[in-house]
Amino acid sequence: MIFKAVGDGRPYPDHGRVTAKDWADVPPRQVRLDELVTTKRTLDLDRLLAEDSTFFGDLFAHVIEYQGVLYLEDGLHRAVRAALQQRPVLHARVLTVR
Repeated sequence: MIFKAVGDGRPYPDHGRVTAKDWADVPPRQVRLDELVTTKRTLDLDRLLAEDSTFFGDLFAHVIEYQGVLYLEDGLHRAVRAALQQRPVLHARVLTVR
């Protein structure tokens, strides 16, 4: 299993961060793929295969820590790419929401 679970939606409250600039003050760290719960059930294959998939966005995935669970909010294509390359970790900005 690549992820801890595959979710459908965001079970945590709105945190108000929308753009890459909003996330810039959250320092990136390594997160194990098998600790992540996805918030999307589907992946756009074009995004996965695009060489410039991070050109216009953040270089790091966005993860929300809520009630002790790590939710992958943005960057599913990065996480799947890491798994395909047999890397067990992903660099992500992790925001704790209460």
